[in-house]
Order: sequence, then C-alpha cells, then structure tokens
Amino acid sequence: MPGLTLLHTSPVHVPVFDALRDRHHSGAVLRHLVVPELLERARALGPASQAPAVRELLAGSEGPVLVTCSSIGAVAEALAGELGVPVLRVDRPLAAAAVRTGARILVLATVESTLAPTAELLEEEAVRAGRPVSVRTRVVDGAWDRFAAGDEAGCLRLVAEAADAVAGTDTDVIVLAQVSMAGAQALVTTAVPVLSSPASGLAAALGQ
Repeated sequence: MPGLTLLHTSPVHVPVFDALRDRHHSGAVLRHLVVPELLERARALGPASQAPAVRELLAGSEGPVLVTCSSIGAVAEALAGELGVPVLRVDRPLAAAAVRTGARILVLATVESTLAPTAELLEEEAVRAGRPVSVRTRVVDGAWDRFAAGDEAGCLRLVAEAADAVAGTDTDVIVLAQVSMAGAQALVTTAVPVLSSPASGLAAALGQ
C-alpha cells in the first residue's frame, strides 16, 4: 500500500497527525516528509517561488498527498495534474466548514505568508457553495516568535487570547489558519466557533 504522504514544514506536525491516525483511522499508512525550508523561503520569496521545490519533492509519489503547510498548499494543489496523484491542502475542508458556519470569517495566523492563500481559499469555497462571505485576516503578534523558539504552549496561549478578544457581534466563525495553531481550540473561551484543520484535513485525505 502506498499510503498517504504528508508534506510538512515543521517536525511538530508529525505527532499531531500520527495521533489523529491512531485515534480515528487505525491501520492507515502515513509517510511524513518534513522540509522546514519550504516555509522559510515562502515567507521570504512568496509561496509561488516554491513550486519547483514542491514538484521535486513530490515527484514519484505513488499515492495521495496531504500538504499541511497553509502557505504552500495552493502551490502544491496546482501541481496535482503534473504529479498524477491527488494533492489536498489540509485547510480545504476547514475552509468549506467555515463557509457553511457563517458569512463573517476571521482568519488568525502566526505568519503573514499564510493570510493571502487562506483568504483566497475561503473565497473559492464560498463561490463553490454559492454563499457570500466577508473575510478578515489577522496575524497574532508574537505567536510565531514563540513557536520558532520552541515555546509551543506560549504560542497557543497567544492564539487563544487573540480568538477570545474577538467580538461575536462582527464575527461568525474564527479560522485558525495553520496546523500549529490547532491546540488553541482547547484553550479558547469565546462563544464564536473556532475551527482548525488537522482532523478534517486528514479525514478528507484518507477518504473518510
């Protein structure tokens, strides 16, 4: 069995998806590729600049691919025809769920390079669903610095605080744009729905 190939830009994502597999998809075969420099270069040069590198990394893939980096997800999806295998960005099911949840969507991210790809994905899913949406984006100040320093708990606290500061009067749903932010869901106290991507992305990629 070729299984599912997951392309990550941080090693911290590997145990997240292995735990989801063990909990919900027993027996699924996951193959992890971890390439942090993809995100580093996408932040510096723009996501489109990484198309050749992603193409080279995924060439020869024998089964479906799940890309867990929101910054390069669209770039990877666009290569599916060339690669000859299904390529899913982890946040596509999240975007579809957000559009179903409400029209006023706030995207929280820890890096600037994630904002435009996520907003474009939400608009795309809104068109697909025939639902008008208003998308706002925001970088959580200081969160990426905490994450890069290895302080994942500190990063998640800042993300949760940013979500809790959102007024429900102008936001129907909050999107946590990156896999690394998912743990903040357990910390928030806001009544506004807060969505993250790992569980729904993995389920969709495994066809369940």
